[in-house]
Formats: sequence, C-alpha cells, structure tokens
Amino acid sequence: MSLIDKKHRIELDEKLIGFSFLENADAPMGVVSGMIQFENIDSGYDLFLDYCSNNRITINENDTNYKFIDTQTIPGLKVYCENGSQIKGVCAITGMDKEGFEIQIMVNYPLYEEIFPHHVKEYSEKFK
Repeated sequence: MSLIDKKHRIELDEKLIGFSFLENADAPMGVVSGMIQFENIDSGYDLFLDYCSNNRITINENDTNYKFIDTQTIPGLKVYCENGSQIKGVCAITGMDKEGFEIQIMVNYPLYEEIFPHHVKEYSEKFK
C-alpha cells in the first residue's frame, strides 16, 4: 500500500467520526487536506454546527440553505496515522452535506516531511 492510499482516522473528542486519505497538499505551507469519509454520521453539517456552537468555536461561514459550513480551528478534532500516532497539527473543516466535507491540517516541519514525504516529493518535482 502506498502512502497515498493510507486512511487516516479522524476523531472528534475521542469519538471516531470517519477517515480521510489526506490526498491534497500545499507542502510549502505545511498544509494537508482531504475529503472526510464519515462513519455513522448522517449530517456532517449538523455535527460540526452543533459541536462548534456548543464549544464556542468560531464559524467563518454558515449557509443553512446549502448546509455549508467553514470553521476556524477545532481543538477537539484529531487525526491519526495508520500506526496510531497522532498528526500534531491545527485542524479545520469546510464543506456541505451535498458535496462532502474537507479537513485541513496545518502541520509544522519537520513533522510534515516525516508524515507526508510523498506530498513534499510531488511538490519538489514540479521544479525539475
């Protein structure tokens, strides 16, 4: 299995909410992101709206018609590698029920390079 195929576990306050392949990256900025595959969650919008409202987390954008939400940092949102180690970073969410939700994680170097060498390599090869 390649690094790109690895599923990363996503938890909210230590409860599994889903997985992501973290397929997108902005390597120079230390950002990795990916679509969330929810586990036993009917509405990602309701989940994040309720959680952010109850925990005083700033919501940048909330469109109730489209069930779209864009959040600031969610401290209770944690992402784990397949080996169980936590990806230490700052997590936020953007998306809507109809099209899905993306998790974005800002990770400091050198940890970013250790966990996501494939993203760093892909970026570096753009300039060869």
